[in-house]
Amino acid sequence: MGGLTCVSAIKLPARAGRFKLSRDYTTTYPISFLSHHRIPFEVFLIQQLLIMALPPAEKKEPMEAQIKSVDMTEDMQQEAIALAIEATEKFRVEKDIAQYIKKEFDSRKGATWHCVVGRNFGSFVTHETKHFIYFYLGHCAILLFKTQ
Repeated sequence: MGGLTCVSAIKLPARAGRFKLSRDYTTTYPISFLSHHRIPFEVFLIQQLLIMALPPAEKKEPMEAQIKSVDMTEDMQQEAIALAIEATEKFRVEKDIAQYIKKEFDSRKGATWHCVVGRNFGSFVTHETKHFIYFYLGHCAILLFKTQ
């Protein structure tokens, strides 16, 4: 299956043998996981074994941050963006991305940091001077700020 990651294999009953699905007729179906991301997978039928597999991971283009509003040192901005990229590579759920960024900044820069990650939200916050950044990473907005 050349580089595919098997996610499920089901042994079919003998009568299922009348259905012929070879590699030439491999089908791709979109499925949704809890994270609401649609992920294509391929289905193979090989000797009555139904196999569902994810395609190999594609090389992603480097994400570029678009800073919308900032009150933060240049070094801290770069650290926030690098950490956000790392978080989006590790996690798919926005809540998990926000939690990762917040906890990392709490441990690196001291408490108390707040992080909001999403695609459609409004905000109005009070923050410590030089401790605020709002930027986009792809289609995802990230708001990170510190309070006392």
